[in-house]
Amino acid sequence: MITEIGIVAGEIWHFLDKHGQTTLEELITSIERPKELVLMSLGWLAREGHVLVNYENNTYKINLRH
Repeated sequence: MITEIGIVAGEIWHFLDKHGQTTLEELITSIERPKELVLMSLGWLAREGHVLVNYENNTYKINLRH
């Protein structure tokens, strides 16, 4: 399972690098992986300091940390 989380984390990183800031809903839809797996991978990226997650106007916004 940890390998799959790492692979999806890479997909998230590449998506954000290409598209910039996005909402959590858009990320889940665009990555086309199970929501739970996207959330675990996003948590991994956040814990490692690779992404910023902010809550604004009832929406989570995600961006790469540069």
